[in-house]
This record gives sequence, structure tokens and C-alpha cells, in this order.
Amino acid sequence: MLTDDQGYADLGCHGNSIIQTPTIDAFHSRAVRFTQFHVGSTCAPTRSGILTGLNCNSAGVWHTIGGAALLRLGVKTLPEVLSENGYATGLFGKWHLGDDYPYRPHDRGFQETVYHRGGGLTQVSDHWGNDYFNDTFLANGKPKSYTGYCTDVFFDEAFQFFRQHRAEPFCCFITPNAPHSPLNVEKKYRDLYAKDDIPDERRRFYGMITNIDENFSRLEKLLRELNLEENTILIFSTDNGTATGCDIDDHQFVTNGFNSGMRGKKASPFEGGHRVPFFLRYPAGGIEAGRDIGTLASYTDFMPTLLDFCGAKCPVVEGRSLRPLLEDKKTPREFNKRALVADTQRIPQPIKWRLSSVMKGEWRLINGRELYDLSTDPEQRTDISAKHRPVVADLRAEYEQWWALCSRQFNEISPTHIGSAKCPQVDLTTQELRNENSDVVYHQGQVRVAQACVGWWDIFAERTGTYEVILRRWPAEAGYGITAGIEGFDVDTGPAELIEPSAITMYRDGKALDVYGAALQIDGQQWYADIKKDASHVTFTVKLKKGLHTLRAWFSGGNNVHRATVISPYYVTIKPAGRTQSKKFMPDSERT
Repeated sequence: MLTDDQGYADLGCHGNSIIQTPTIDAFHSRAVRFTQFHVGSTCAPTRSGILTGLNCNSAGVWHTIGGAALLRLGVKTLPEVLSENGYATGLFGKWHLGDDYPYRPHDRGFQETVYHRGGGLTQVSDHWGNDYFNDTFLANGKPKSYTGYCTDVFFDEAFQFFRQHRAEPFCCFITPNAPHSPLNVEKKYRDLYAKDDIPDERRRFYGMITNIDENFSRLEKLLRELNLEENTILIFSTDNGTATGCDIDDHQFVTNGFNSGMRGKKASPFEGGHRVPFFLRYPAGGIEAGRDIGTLASYTDFMPTLLDFCGAKCPVVEGRSLRPLLEDKKTPREFNKRALVADTQRIPQPIKWRLSSVMKGEWRLINGRELYDLSTDPEQRTDISAKHRPVVADLRAEYEQWWALCSRQFNEISPTHIGSAKCPQVDLTTQELRNENSDVVYHQGQVRVAQACVGWWDIFAERTGTYEVILRRWPAEAGYGITAGIEGFDVDTGPAELIEPSAITMYRDGKALDVYGAALQIDGQQWYADIKKDASHVTFTVKLKKGLHTLRAWFSGGNNVHRATVISPYYVTIKPAGRTQSKKFMPDSERT
């Protein structure tokens, strides 16, 4: 179980006296706890490392948008290995490693999936109008409407998976989008914290976590009812430091809220950015007594550890199995000697030393310059690099080895595949638009105000043929005209106070777009078309050879020629032309 944007300090068992997490706290008391477990500091990078055993940069995932959140092809994933070893595999919740073929969860080893596109609900690639209540998600890639709160839905779907596969080995990832923003949650959960002198957004954030805790209680109860508790490895963790549990100043010191005495939060190179809870319990394997392990451990260790317990051969990875630490209270020498690196890139191409932390024992080298000793300075307040030059040199050397390992893959392109019989239609969005600064439109509020962005998509045609490229300003399910303005989203699932005030922008009125022309460019060749009145899309029919291509598209116009609008379409659909008449392009689901 992996939650989204919940940090180490957002649990009662880690000293938070306000938050209500009784079930997870009780699980903590019965589990083995890694107190120095480190991840990728933001969502998609952490998920890539957990599923591949590779550092996120090696896996091609160092951002959450801009084409740098696509899990590199050719990398073996944990669910792929377990599937080959007779396991049923399922994922329910957030994926965030690619919205289109061949990057979707069911393309990468998960046999059963219910998930949302993008990095969170209300983002551009998510189903239009989702608001956490009664939303539309993808069941193995097909849109399906669900009733209830998003976190409850993902747990319910996972429970069906448990029941269906109770008599066989299975691997299930429950990955709720909560407590990621927007912080939409039922009033009863927010009201749990009404007596505390904390901001409204933190009440919502904590309420979302309490809802997760209730679902965790349901999970444990079901495992007991199905007689699965003893022989199931149950893990609770999160994907990065807290997003909302505290506020920090310009130096990343906590100004209010609670962060377990750590400096920094989500995306920070300091401890609060990438140190997360990691609790594991496996009664049949003798791993159930409450015990802390203070040895440095990494998200890259997740895959080799599980495969070790499951008796499956692990591919070449950059992490190592934690089984020796879990089964023996003595720490093997190689664990004490190793160094770990966490960094935050969030740019088109990684930059050496950027927002990095090199960790070895209690030492922390930040950005290649500042040195801290957590044993005497857990809040990382005093830089002691000048007093410990040999330590700095050692940690810099460790980073150089790590960078050499990861940087070999930086220039590999992860294109979206088109023309595949497995997935004839792909739906690109500006969320994965590539440009020089990752300045892209990634949430629906930006679509509504017609925020401009330009860039390109990398595509790979699996076969030579004729393709339709369809450009839209609004998603197909919305059905609005390209130039149309629209009214704000009517929250019909309950009182407006369910929606976080700062997230109202996600549902505000949509701006009319003053454009009259559309253009498509592929590998330098260009096509143009007029935008017809009230048209919801513009379609270009093009011939492409098998292979890699660069696609750019834009709408243009405006009354003042010197200030003409140039804006990428937020939604681009590509499919073989006339595919309904061609068996070559027909998916298995449409064959008779």
C-alpha cells in the first residue's frame, strides 16, 4: 500500500499528536519498521524505483510531467516477473508512469487494473470533471464510472481482487491518489480536526489520511476473514515527504505544522523530502514483532526484497534484498558500507548535483557542498563540510559512481507507440508535452483559462500506414467546440465545501479561445486547416513510415496579428485511418 504525498510525520506513531491514524499506528506496533527508508522525493520517480529496482533516473523517470514520467521500455518490472512466476497481479489507484500504450499499468505486468490517468485527479489527462466523488476511472484501460469516494473505490476494487485470487499467489498494489491535492474530502473527515488550530487545507489533508486509515482497517479485517493474513506480506509506505503536513521557510525549516524534527518537505533534498514510513509484516515468515531497523534502505530495494521472499529470480537491479535485515537483527557489513542518493530533477534533462542528497550512515551531503551529521544535528541546521573534508570527498566520490550508473540512459527517448494492434488509438495530452523547460499545461484549470504552451511529442509508428491525427482544445468526453467558452463545473455530489477552496480553479468557467486555424507538423512536414464554427476538433490524415517521429501541433489566430494566439492543443488523438474497416488495426476485443 503506497499513499500519495503523505510524509513520515503524517502518522500518530511517528509523534504527530493531532492526526488520527489508529489502525496504521497499531500495524506499526506489530510490524518491522525501517526508520531510514528513502525514496525519490516525488511521486512518479518513487513509483518507478519501487517497480523496477532501479534508481528513478536510470528508469527514465525524473519528473512528473513533460515526457519524463514514462517508465523506460525494456526495463523488467516487478509485476512482470511475478506474473511469469504464476502470480495474479493487480493495481488499484494511481499509476503515473505513462498514460498511453505501451506505458500503461496493464502493458507493464499488471493483469487487473483500476486507475486514473496522470499524476492526480483533475489533471489534464484525467477524465474531465472528476472531483474525487463518483468519478470515472480506467478498468484495464476502458473508462468506467464508479460510485463513492475515490479512496474507498480503489480499496473496494482491490478487495474484489483479493476474493477472486484468494486461492492462488497474488501481488496487489493499492495506491490511492490521496492525500494528494486537490484536497477534496467529505466534511465529516475535515471536521475531525475542527478543534485544532490548523489551516483548512491541513484539516482536509489529515482527514484524507484518516479515511485511508479506516480503509486500512477494512483491508486487515478482510485478510483475516479470507485466512490470508498469516501468509501475506503486507507493506505500508508513502511516495515522498509530506506535501501539506507542515509549512517551511526559504531555508526549508519548518515554520508550522509537524515534520518529526526534519528539515524540508516533498521535493526537497533535505531529510523531510525523501525519508518515508516503511512498515512490513509477514507472520508466516516470522516477521511480525514490532522492531525498528535504522539501517539505510531504499525504494530500489523493494523489488529484490519481494522477489527474494517469493522465490523468484530477480533481474539485474540497483537495489538489494532487505531480507537479511528483516530476518536477522545483525546488520550485514555491506549495508553499513553502502551509500544512497536521492535527488529531485523535475526538468527536461537531469543536471548533476541538482537537489541531491548523498547518504551514508548518519552523514548527509546536500547538493554536493553542504555536510550534515544526523546523529548530532537531525534537523540539518549546521553545515560542517569545512571540518570534514575527507567525508565530503568520500561522499562526492560515491555520487560520481551513482551518476555514472544513472546517466547512461539519459538520452534514451520514450516515445508513445501508434499503429499497434494492441492499442489502435492513443490519446496524447499536454501533460506529457516535451519542451525546453517543462513549462506545460498539466491540470484542467489551466485548460479552462486557455493557458498557452508549446512543444512536441515523440511517437513511434509500429507500422507504415495512414493515420488520423485529431486535435482538440477540450477532451472528447466533454464535447465542447474548440473556440467555445464553458460554464464552471457544477459540483453535484454534495455541498460545495467538499471542494478545497484553492482547487475551485479546477472547475471555474472556461475561457473562449480566439483561434481560427490549426496546424500539424511531423518531422518538419506541415499541414494546415481552418477551424470550422462550433467544431470540437480538427482532423488531419497523414502517411507515416514505420519508426520514430516528432509531432508538433498548434491552434493559432487572434484579432491582432502582432499578438496572435499560438497554443498547443491540449488533447491529441492518433489512430490508423479507417481502422474500423481494417482488420489489421482491429484490437482483440473487436475481433469475432
